[in-house]
Amino acid sequence: MSRKPPRRGNEEAPKDTDDQIALFASPAPKAKMSAKELSPARRLSGLISQIARLSGLHHAEVNRRLNLKLGVSTRTGASDALIERALELAEEYLRHLAARQCPPLPEPAAPLVLHPKTASRKGPPPTPEQDLAVEVKLSGEHFAVQAGAGTGKTATLVLLAHADRHRGVFLAFNRSVVDDAARRFPPNVHCRTPHSIAMKALASRYGERYGAPREPAWRAGERLGIARTMKVTFGERVMTHKALSSAALGMVVKFCHSNDTDLSPKHLPYIRGLDNGHRPEVARFVLPYAKRAWEDLQNPDGRKVKLDPNHALKIWAMTKPVIPGDFLLLDEAQDTNPVLEEVFNAQRSHAQLIMVGDSAQAIYGWRGARDVMTGFDGRQLVLSQSFRFGPALAEEANRWLDAAGSPIRLRGNPALDTTIGPIEQPEAILCRTNAGTITETFRLLEEGKRVALVGSAKALEELARAAGELKAGRRTAHPELVLFQTWGELQEYAEEDPMGGDLLPLVDIIDTHGAETVLRAVQQLTDESVADVVLSTAHKAKGREWLSVKIAEDFEPQATSEVDANGRQVPRPYTVDDYRLAYVSVTRARQRLDRGGLQWIDKYPDLLAGPVATMPPRSTPEPPARPPALSPWDRLGPPPMS
Repeated sequence: MSRKPPRRGNEEAPKDTDDQIALFASPAPKAKMSAKELSPARRLSGLISQIARLSGLHHAEVNRRLNLKLGVSTRTGASDALIERALELAEEYLRHLAARQCPPLPEPAAPLVLHPKTASRKGPPPTPEQDLAVEVKLSGEHFAVQAGAGTGKTATLVLLAHADRHRGVFLAFNRSVVDDAARRFPPNVHCRTPHSIAMKALASRYGERYGAPREPAWRAGERLGIARTMKVTFGERVMTHKALSSAALGMVVKFCHSNDTDLSPKHLPYIRGLDNGHRPEVARFVLPYAKRAWEDLQNPDGRKVKLDPNHALKIWAMTKPVIPGDFLLLDEAQDTNPVLEEVFNAQRSHAQLIMVGDSAQAIYGWRGARDVMTGFDGRQLVLSQSFRFGPALAEEANRWLDAAGSPIRLRGNPALDTTIGPIEQPEAILCRTNAGTITETFRLLEEGKRVALVGSAKALEELARAAGELKAGRRTAHPELVLFQTWGELQEYAEEDPMGGDLLPLVDIIDTHGAETVLRAVQQLTDESVADVVLSTAHKAKGREWLSVKIAEDFEPQATSEVDANGRQVPRPYTVDDYRLAYVSVTRARQRLDRGGLQWIDKYPDLLAGPVATMPPRSTPEPPARPPALSPWDRLGPPPMS
């Protein structure tokens, strides 16, 4: 053990506390005292130091777990009998550690200190569900945590990161999430995006291809053999060289998101306006160009197609990489694509695998992501106590969770009185689509409101500009509108095709006011700090929260030509993806929610009949399953009887 530092002058010895036991509490004595001559409190302090060194647990964590076994929240002012019981438990722990011949862990390169925001954490103590997650983390078992909206997922991640001194790797797709985790987590946990790991691993071979300038897809298409004069008719749609190039490069991207080893027709992305019956024909035509692109991307000397992080992740994944570490912590696991899922699961033999996310927030399936949590081979845990909103909103959220077949049901915070009803001036308005966001922007600006947008306005500008090009009689390369030759074709699609209804508000606005007016409106967007209202798509709102939220009208499903017994038009059936998007949207509010475009469900409650949940809700977590070889803490026995 480390040598105790000498006491200086009249300096008093530090006092023991439950929150952080001083490792070297007593000054170096002139004559060595035996263990029995030390006070019980000093003996306990020394035993805790030994346990921390041998087990790899932080001192504060050892104290917390010891108090848990004692059945107390603190040992301040404890009786002699309680201290003696604590000594017995600590000595028993050390005996079992010795019996298992656990070698002392090497000293970390930097001292392991709880992040100040964690160590002095204000607010509610960990819930039983969070405590259970830490217990399972320390057992070494693979597990997934289904963390519902507002249930303290970030706090739980911090608890897991600080649970022991094992080397870990935290993975998340979002750079801002990784940067925030790096500030909160201890130095033994490295925080990275999967793309950054891949790019670094490939830098020696592909580094010269990094940083190539962006360019339109059709320029790469030309280098792949798609001539500018090429036009191919599929049914009623004519695909130009721009549409064909976008489809070919889109096939490569979809393939890179998959865990497949070969490109095939199934990797053709969704193309708005293309009849499903013609998809196989388009896929067969485009596939040879997609294969040429993939061959170029795998060649370190290739230059036909720009190498981006998605391509790099796929190339790296196909090398069967090993991620060093004792545990891997995957955040937002419900949005993981199959290529990362395969890499993650391949680390099972040498690392503990931990997934954290919310299956009901798996809303990025359209870009290759899929929920990898529900079928994960490991223990399934839940976080169901929401701290963001009250019981009324939790009940509303559970309607959508039920429809989506989620394994969790939320419990609202009884200290919060979140209400549901109309809002005249909401802090935020959430839209289902970019077209819906443009509609709301135009309406709010006409009312004289200062409007901010979550994320970049570039997507809205590009969509409005593309619609203006069609309106002016020119074809556009925008992926949403690339198949439409004329403005009339787009109008017909928006008015009559079930898949085009979301574009109808945009078409109506441009017909009434013109594309330039819409563009000027988008360019008037301001910063959130000075805005009267914040606009966002539901996808962009994920991870955000506001005091008051209104759901935009574009969430209401498009009506079909059918009518019910009361003569009302029957809306298009909602899909599981729609249920999930609704759940994400309603759970962004803290104080008041205006359901707006989701109020239709009161008229058609049968549309909420979703799949049966795979895991029934629990008010308290089940006790952890015991591994074959019991850990020392498992053997310490129950708290003393009162």
